Amino acid sequence: MTTATYNRILLKLSGEALMGEDPYGINHTVMGRIVAEIGEISKLGVEIAIVVGGGNIFRGMKSANDGLERVNADYMGMLATVMNALALQDAMKLAGLVPRIQSALRIEQVVEPYVRARAMRYLKDGKIVIFAAGTGNPFFTTDTAAALRGMEMNVDIMLKATKVDGIYTSDPKTDPTATRFQKLTFDEAIKRNLQVMDATALTLCRDQKLPLSVFSIFKAGALKRIIKGEDEGTLVTI
Repeated sequence: MTTATYNRILLKLSGEALMGEDPYGINHTVMGRIVAEIGEISKLGVEIAIVVGGGNIFRGMKSANDGLERVNADYMGMLATVMNALALQDAMKLAGLVPRIQSALRIEQVVEPYVRARAMRYLKDGKIVIFAAGTGNPFFTTDTAAALRGMEMNVDIMLKATKVDGIYTSDPKTDPTATRFQKLTFDEAIKRNLQVMDATALTLCRDQKLPLSVFSIFKAGALKRIIKGEDEGTLVTI
């Protein structure tokens, strides 16, 4: 069996990743591919925690800019992440994985509340823990929630799954001369304003020395290659 470089990881999965090329919602074909990739690293014995976003259903910041009160908009965004977590849980069960959802908002009829000790026990038992509802507080992104949960779970690395295969000098969709960084420091990413994650999340990772890998979830085998320590995406460290 291939040896994994990392024993425990936190995967930040955006809501946009779940909709694929669709304009809205969840693309179940894409969801199935993502779950298959997660299943591959689970077979290596890697303990997996996931923070899922909700931008495919509702974006709090945009709605706040459109006139909705920011606090209410953010809570609505948190509920969207719970919906994605439930869909992800079902897809994982169909694939033979054992997921558990924990929510930062208390919705006990639907999902259990976040309890750190219980989440740690699930990970040690080989279950995949899906964290929903962000931090449970308005004004914080799911990027920040991912950094926070990664630190609380004592993970070896945080992986941010995007539609682009790493961090580039500029937007590769509009700039044909853009080149991918193989490695970066947190200070460089913040100074260059490369839009990797929000500044709060980057600063948390830097201060707690939590490595970050940014990669494309749509590139077949990319997640497994990162786990094996191969050159994939962009690694951000101290």
